[in-house]
This record gives sequence, C-alpha cells and structure tokens, in this order.
Amino acid sequence: MVFIGFGTVVNVVTVAVGAGVGLGLGNRIPVRARDVITDVLGLMTLVLGGLSAVSITSAEFARAVGGGASTLIVLGSLLVGALVGTALRLEERLEGAADWLRVRLPGTGESGTFVDAVVTPTLLFCVGPLTILGAISDGLGRGSGQLVVKAVMDGFAAIAFASTLGAGVLVAAVLLGVIQGALTLTAALLGSFLSLAQIDALSATGGVLLLALGLRLLKIRAIPVANLLPALLLAPLAVAAVGAFVH
Repeated sequence: MVFIGFGTVVNVVTVAVGAGVGLGLGNRIPVRARDVITDVLGLMTLVLGGLSAVSITSAEFARAVGGGASTLIVLGSLLVGALVGTALRLEERLEGAADWLRVRLPGTGESGTFVDAVVTPTLLFCVGPLTILGAISDGLGRGSGQLVVKAVMDGFAAIAFASTLGAGVLVAAVLLGVIQGALTLTAALLGSFLSLAQIDALSATGGVLLLALGLRLLKIRAIPVANLLPALLLAPLAVAAVGAFVH
C-alpha cells in the first residue's frame, strides 16, 4: 500500500480513463452492438448480485442473529428501506440532480441518457461488496488490493457504459470517489466499525440491489434502485439490534 486512499484514487482514475475510451469508441460502435454490450452488463450485474446475496447464508451472520433471522433481517431492511427511500423520493432527487448537472454542462446529450449514464454506473460502482470491504481494508491500512481488483473491473464497465450512455459516466467517477473515499476515511478514523456479521448483512442487501440494477439494465423492470439505498444503512443496524437481543 502506498497511502490510505490509494485504492480509491486508482479506482477513480480507471473509471475516468475507461469512460474516455468508451466515449472515443461510442460513435464507432453500431447501435445493435451497443445494445448487446448493455445486455452483457446487465447479465454480469445479475451474477455479481447473486454472488453477493449468498452472504445471507454465512455462518457468522447466523451466529450473530440466531438461526433463521438472517433472511428476515435482509428482507426487513429492504422493505423499510424502500418505504424510507420512497418517502424521501431518493430516485427522483438523484435523477433531478443529474438532470440539473446536464443542463449546466455542454455537450452532454439528451436528458434521459445522461441521467442513466450518471445514476446506473454510480449504483453499480458503489453498491457492491468490494466497495465496502475494500474501502474498510484500505482505511485500516491493510492494503488496497481489493479496490485495485475492483478498479480493473470498473474500468472495463466504464468503457461499456460510456460507449452506450455517454459522458455522464465521468460524473459517476467523481461520485465514486466521494462515496468510496468517505468509507475509507470513516474506517481510518473509527477503525473496524462493522463486524463480520454486519458486513455479511450489508453484502447480502447490496446483492439484492445489484440484482434489481441488473433487471433495470436488461429492461425487464425499471426498479427504482436509489429508493432502496436506505436498506444499506438499516441492515448493519438491524444486525446489531437483533444480536444484542439474542445474546
């Protein structure tokens, strides 16, 4: 490790470079090929979501909250989180902020496409378990290897997103730096602020959000994923609350 936060710096750079490459290739890729690329991203997002959601079966999670409660915690976090997110209109606000930015940046293209180029990659880059685990590891001084691996994957995804959706992916790179950097800083200041069980709950909940994002990319159902984001805060809190009651 060179310095704390190195992994996030590398991640932001790879996404920005990937977006630049994608923008350069965009006009040279036929529309049908771009649609296939988006479908592949959707399928891979489903795979990543499924792999993350498997954390719901972890032994550490079960020990912390008691047998059978793991699924209820993830389900409850998603349901309550969805109600909170819908009441706060998070999806609408996020899309509105992206559209506000589009108006003020020259050459950003059509409204809907730019909004998708900001919102969808940001959610994909920031919701997965490698974001949480990698940022915590980096912040604790244990190395940035996980974030470097994530950076490579995100860089290739950025090429695909930028080639199909446009310049908004560059904004997603900035948001990635802010969110992932904040997690790294929190870990550096507070230490290991999440137990293994809480990380498993967070990973499982994030996996469900990735599955929803995959369905959105595949145009199967436009699930408002941003409205589900409060679940990521509620899941580790629920683990702590249930664990204290059980033990």
